[in-house]
Amino acid sequence: MSATPQQNRYQIIDVLRGVAILMMFSFHFSFDLNYYGFIQQDFYNSLFWTNYRSVIVSSFLVLVGVSLYLATRNGIKPQSYFKRLGLLVLFASLVSVASYIQFPESMIFFGILHFIAAASILGPAFTRFYWLNLVLGIALIMLGTQFQHTFFNQPLWQWFGLMTHKPVTEDYVPLLPWFGMILIGLFLGKFIYQYQHLPVLRSWKSKHPVFRSLTFAGKHSLIIYMLHQPIFMGLLYIPYSLNQ
Repeated sequence: MSATPQQNRYQIIDVLRGVAILMMFSFHFSFDLNYYGFIQQDFYNSLFWTNYRSVIVSSFLVLVGVSLYLATRNGIKPQSYFKRLGLLVLFASLVSVASYIQFPESMIFFGILHFIAAASILGPAFTRFYWLNLVLGIALIMLGTQFQHTFFNQPLWQWFGLMTHKPVTEDYVPLLPWFGMILIGLFLGKFIYQYQHLPVLRSWKSKHPVFRSLTFAGKHSLIIYMLHQPIFMGLLYIPYSLNQ
């Protein structure tokens, strides 16, 4: 999911985001199969599923950082920036409401869309930095994964991270350690822009159907994110209801 629309799109970025979407599809479809009882998996404690989720979230957030740099490197364009931010806030709110209806005991209060909205506000302040973003990003990841304190267990501070236990929620992407991935993405975005003469980064184009499909998915990642779960859940409900 991109944070802001890019002025000059790099197809390779959209393709990579499309790959991340396919990974997300596989995770969520498996989760839905488990929800309806078609398979038996522990998505909350299994090392495979928790690590796979971390890889997917990391991929999206690094690409958010890259896109954020490419879109705001010459300053924020208020109309497009606030339109995108407004959509993120709206969709994040819809996710919270929908999750409360479906999972009232574990609603999503600070999931990936909530985080991307917050990162879209904080991120532009760091676009002027280069290597500092890489160092800071690594430091925040280490801090967020190695340090915990009971102070952050309070409901008011759970969005920040550093909790001693994961809160009861279906999707949790706190500021720490995940803002570190945004900063690493900002670093990579500046690297890509500074070395845009590299063919693989700037001029690579492909009309192959696979890459065109991935590019389309990458360009429309936010809408796809909002629609895919209702579609998956709806499709799986049909065989589920027939077996009841």
